[in-house]
Amino acid sequence: MLKFTEDHEWLNIVDGVATVGITTHAVEQLGDLVFVDLPEVGAKLSKGDPAATVESVKAASDVYCPLDGKIVAVNDALTDDPSIVNADALGAGWFFKLELARVEDADGLMEEDAYQALVG
Repeated sequence: MLKFTEDHEWLNIVDGVATVGITTHAVEQLGDLVFVDLPEVGAKLSKGDPAATVESVKAASDVYCPLDGKIVAVNDALTDDPSIVNADALGAGWFFKLELARVEDADGLMEEDAYQALVG
C-alpha cells in the first residue's frame, strides 16, 4: 500500500512496516543531495517528529516521521552516496523502515492521485 504525506514523504506499507522516503517532487525542489542524516534504529518516533535531515546544494530540510512507530532499519547506503535519492527517490533512495504502532492510521494519508493533485 503506497501512501503520501503533505510533507512530501512516501510510505510503502507491507505487513505493518512502512518503508519511508521523500517523493520525486521533493527531490526536484531540493536539487542534488549532498548529505543525509538518518535516524537511529530502535528510535520510537511520533507522527510529525523530525526523523531525518537532507541537505542539498540549495537547502537543508527535515524528513518527518509520517506515523507513530519504531525505526527498524535505515538505508546506510545514503550516508555514503546521497545521490541515490536523486536517482531513485521512490525505490533505492528509501530512508528508513518504520514498524507502525497502528497500521490503520495510514488510512488518513493520501493516495497517489491526491498527492499528484497537491503538487500538480
